[in-house]
Amino acid sequence: MGKIWQTVKSDFQAVKDRDPAIPDGLRGFFEVILCTPGFQAILAHRLIHFLHTRLRIPILPRFLGLIVRWWTGIEIHPGAQIGKGVFIDHGMGVVIGETAIVKDNVTLFHGVTLGGTGKEKGKRHPTVEEGAFIGAGAKILGNITIGKNSKIGAGSVVVKDVPPDSTVVGIPAFMVKHKGFKLREATANAQLTNTILRRIEELEQELKLLKEELRNVQDQLGIQNKQEVA
Repeated sequence: MGKIWQTVKSDFQAVKDRDPAIPDGLRGFFEVILCTPGFQAILAHRLIHFLHTRLRIPILPRFLGLIVRWWTGIEIHPGAQIGKGVFIDHGMGVVIGETAIVKDNVTLFHGVTLGGTGKEKGKRHPTVEEGAFIGAGAKILGNITIGKNSKIGAGSVVVKDVPPDSTVVGIPAFMVKHKGFKLREATANAQLTNTILRRIEELEQELKLLKEELRNVQDQLGIQNKQEVA
C-alpha cells in the first residue's frame, strides 16, 4: 500500500512541478485532482493495469480504458507500463500502445502517439526512458527506445532509437543536439576545418610550383653565368 501511495504522490507532484498553470495551496490541490486529465488518466490506468496484468480479468479493463478515453481524451492500453512521476500535459489525443513502456518522470504533451508500425507480434511499441520529454503531436512508432533525458520535438515522427541526452526533430526525426552540443554547429565547424585544410593543400601546391620555377630560373642564370665567364 505504501508503494502505491508513493507512486500516486509522485504523479501528483509531477503535475505541481511541471504545470505552471497550477496554483499553490488548496486550490492547486483540487485543480490537480479535478481538472487535470493527464493525472486522472494515469491514476485510472494504474487500477486498470492491475486488473489486466495481475488479476487477468478479461474485457473489463479494456472497457474501463474506453471510459477513461471518453472522459479525458487519453487512450492508454491496459497492458502499457507507466512509471512514477509521469506527466501528461493537456492530454487530448494521447495514445499509448499495449507494449509501450514509459519510465519515471517522463513528460508527454497532447497528441503524442506511442504506437506500432504494423501487425508485429510481441514487443512492438516504444520504450521511453527516464526523464524524456515528448513534444506535442510527436509520433514514436515501433519497438524503439527513446533514451534517458532525451527530447522529441513537436510534430516529429521517430522510427529509430534516440540516444540518451539527445534532441531530435523533423519527419523523419533527425538529431540536432547531443549531450549539450548542437550538431549543426559541429557540422559548421567540420566544414570550416575542411575548408582550411583544402586551402592549406592549395598553398602547398602553389609553394611547390614556385620552388620549381625558382629552381628553373636559378638553373638558367647558372648557364648564363658560365657562358659569360667563358
